[in-house]
Amino acid sequence: MTRTTRTTRTTRTTGTTGTTGTTALGTTALGTNGPISSLQGLGCMGMSDFYVGAAPDRAESSATLAYALDLGVTHFDTSDMYGTGANEELLGEFFRGGRRDEVLLATKFGIDRHAAPGGRDIRGDAAYVRSACDASLARLGVDTIDLYYMHRRDTAVPIEETVGAMAELVAAGKVRHLGLSEVTAKEIRAAAAVHPIAAVQAEWSLFARDIEDSVVPAAREVGAAVVPYSPLGRGFLSALWTSFEDLPDGDTRRAQPRFTGDNAKNNAELLRPLKDIAQARGVTPAQVALAWIQMRGDVWAMPVVPIPGTTKRARLAENAAAVGIVLDDAELAALEPIGAQVSGDRYAVMTHTYVGPGRE
Repeated sequence: MTRTTRTTRTTRTTGTTGTTGTTALGTTALGTNGPISSLQGLGCMGMSDFYVGAAPDRAESSATLAYALDLGVTHFDTSDMYGTGANEELLGEFFRGGRRDEVLLATKFGIDRHAAPGGRDIRGDAAYVRSACDASLARLGVDTIDLYYMHRRDTAVPIEETVGAMAELVAAGKVRHLGLSEVTAKEIRAAAAVHPIAAVQAEWSLFARDIEDSVVPAAREVGAAVVPYSPLGRGFLSALWTSFEDLPDGDTRRAQPRFTGDNAKNNAELLRPLKDIAQARGVTPAQVALAWIQMRGDVWAMPVVPIPGTTKRARLAENAAAVGIVLDDAELAALEPIGAQVSGDRYAVMTHTYVGPGRE
């Protein structure tokens, strides 16, 4: 795998004073004509689904959302499939408190969990795009979605049809900007030929770097930002736990290849340089991992806005503080080999990822 090293810095505004509002964290534009985002976002999925062993604490989740805005983390990421709509409803409840105008609201469609209990369909037909948007607007209690993603690609439907329907939502005033998730370089270019794409969401971290080969260059080519999800390797890079035995019952990561058996043992050993850098700097491994992904924006001369997820205010503050960390050349060199040595796939089933069958 050959990667090109880039040194041109992307344009962004970093706040230097104040403890509330975007001036505390800094902002960047998502893409050539996209919305203004905080330099780091907040992934809200775990407040309702997947990474929880017990019932989510709604009060703490709401407090975390408010604290995010106080810190200047204004980019909230959700989806209609998180909690089968419950995550959007949680945000809708929060917005009724009066802070909707402070938020860059991103949600997604395309993974239909409403069809059957425990099942899911991938949908991208125009009729579904329209109905999914209306349902999200109702759950969120808003008139407009700031950034609307195609969560997964329906390979049975031409991407031009899906994005064309999304473009109609923009024209109708229901959506402001469009995004794509888990897409190939070819799909990015085809979508951008229909309507400007503000952001491409993809898994990107020290543990997941494959998108640098084609997806990142294509996003940059069409003027889109990259929004890395799971920038902490689903928490593995936090170094707080290193195998599924450390996770609560019901946590979906217990079934993911990187957290099981010999894969987990090998991947835990890869954390040594991360821990060493963190110890030398007096920060956490998670902050070093986030600093690394945030610096990809400088490497590729494009906006890169990670969206680490958390349900707790203390972890949110830790994540946000990583925006101010700049790793030096020696530290970057120590971290560079990690990605090529990771054991196990990102998901137990990779069918609906950008490397799935029939994708190019």
